[in-house]
Amino acid sequence: MKQIFYFILLIAGFSSIHSCKNLLDEDGNPLLDLNNTGGLSGPRALYREITDKDTIAEYRYSGLLVTKVITDSASITDIMYSGDKISQINFNGFLDLDGNGKLDKDSVSYTQLFTYVNNKLQMISENRSTFRRPPPVPPATTPGPQTLLKKEKTLYSIKYNAATAKLDSIIMKNGPDVTGAPLAFTDFSKTAYTYVGDNISKVVRHYGTMAGGAFGAVTNRYSYEYYAYDNQVSPFTLLPEVYKISRLLSTVINDKESLILSPNNPKRWSVTDLTPAIPTPIVKSTNYVYDPQTYMTKGYGVNYIYKPQ
Repeated sequence: MKQIFYFILLIAGFSSIHSCKNLLDEDGNPLLDLNNTGGLSGPRALYREITDKDTIAEYRYSGLLVTKVITDSASITDIMYSGDKISQINFNGFLDLDGNGKLDKDSVSYTQLFTYVNNKLQMISENRSTFRRPPPVPPATTPGPQTLLKKEKTLYSIKYNAATAKLDSIIMKNGPDVTGAPLAFTDFSKTAYTYVGDNISKVVRHYGTMAGGAFGAVTNRYSYEYYAYDNQVSPFTLLPEVYKISRLLSTVINDKESLILSPNNPKRWSVTDLTPAIPTPIVKSTNYVYDPQTYMTKGYGVNYIYKPQ
């Protein structure tokens, strides 16, 4: 009987240790699951974005600066600074390039370099490589190692509204990176941002092809609209603006995440393919959860975990 009792105590002890570990960050500091706590009165940092099944993102810090982001399938984003400004971002991992809600099997590696004028982001230059596993060659039954599929160069021009200092537009030019050949951009996109107050209310992105350095006809157009903003604090206000722009540009169809640029939280958003004669919007909505310090802790199926800064 005593053995059973001690066994139960041992299991309880391990459970307690495991529970405590779940409430600590990588440095052993306590996390703040603000769905179940009285909140935090001092400075905080965003630590994790999680769903009921997966961790979407985990943020690592050096002092007050976020320097690493770990995302799905252990993908890694490394963030480097010059002073307090982001100078370079390196990504290695997997992305949902086709927007179907699942990570592609092709792996992606890219480096982004950031140029500023008068302390404002003006340009992002990107070199990107995509890798793919070739199908097995009989009698082998497993795919071979990942090999280089393609290389690309992309240039983003960032414009801000002179009167409001808000992000106004992003122009993308993209082309294949061929060794020994001059760079020729073959595709472009133009993204325009509209606001209500400080919050993004609408994003429209046009896509087309380029030839001889000139923009061609628009071939696709998408609109993203954000409605019914609350007056509470978005978790993304705790992340650098330049990182958030980089996150939006990680794929060419990631503009649905543009709500991360807003200081508040939209209770509804929609995406519309503007190409058909009669566009039909797809609408998403949520009911948010907040902590006593007005930070949003849950929305659109994602929980946001904070830690003391």
